[in-house]
Amino acid sequence: MKKDFETQFTGWSFLAAALMLGGGWYLSPHHVGEYLEASDFTEIGKNLWPWIWMYRIHIFGWVIMAISMFALASITLKKPYRVIIAPGAGMVIVGSITLAIASAFYYNFGAWGVGETMGKSVVEIQEFMDNILYTNQYVTCFVRFGRVFSGVGLVLLGIGLVKSKTVQAWLGWFTTILGLAAMGVVMGIPDNFEIYKPLFHIKVIWLALMGLVILQRGIYIPKRTS
Repeated sequence: MKKDFETQFTGWSFLAAALMLGGGWYLSPHHVGEYLEASDFTEIGKNLWPWIWMYRIHIFGWVIMAISMFALASITLKKPYRVIIAPGAGMVIVGSITLAIASAFYYNFGAWGVGETMGKSVVEIQEFMDNILYTNQYVTCFVRFGRVFSGVGLVLLGIGLVKSKTVQAWLGWFTTILGLAAMGVVMGIPDNFEIYKPLFHIKVIWLALMGLVILQRGIYIPKRTS
C-alpha cells in the first residue's frame, strides 16, 4: 500500500471535489432545471450574489473532480491495468469538463438574464427567452453527453480499480455500478432531468468515499511487470 504525498494530494482532491460540487448545489438558493425558464430569473434575482457564488463553487467542483482523476491516473499508470484505468479516468475528465462548461452557461445566462428581464413585460420576457432558445437546447446536449461520457469512464475506471486492487473491491464495484446507472438513465430516459438527480447526489457521495478511503488506507500499487 502506497501512502505518501501523492496519495494524500489525490485523497484531498476527491474530498475537495465532493465538498465544492455538492456544497455549491446544496447551499444554492435556487436550482435551475434542465432548461432555463423565465421564472428562474425571478428566483435568482431574490438572492443574486449568494446564487452566483454557490454556482461558482459548484462549477469548480467539476474542475477539481477532473484534477482528482488526473492525480489518480498518474499514480496508477503501471502495468498491467493502466490500459483500463487511464482511459476510464480520461473519459471521466472529459465528462466533468463538459459538465463544467454546461454549468457555466447556466451560471452566465442565469445572472445575465436577471438584468435583461428586470422590469420587462411578459411579451418582452418571452421574446428574450425565444432568443436564447437555441443555445438553451444546445447546452442540454452538453449536459447529457457529459453524463454519458462520465458514465463510460466510471465503468472502465471501476473495472480497473477492481482488477488492480487499487482500492477496496466494494469501492471499485460501486464505481462501476454508478457508471452503468448514469449511462442507463441518460440514454434510456434522456428527457427526464428529475430521474437523474439522485445519481448526482450519489456521485458526490462516491467522491467523498474515494477521498476518505485513499486518505485512510492509501493506494495499492501492483508490482511492475515487463
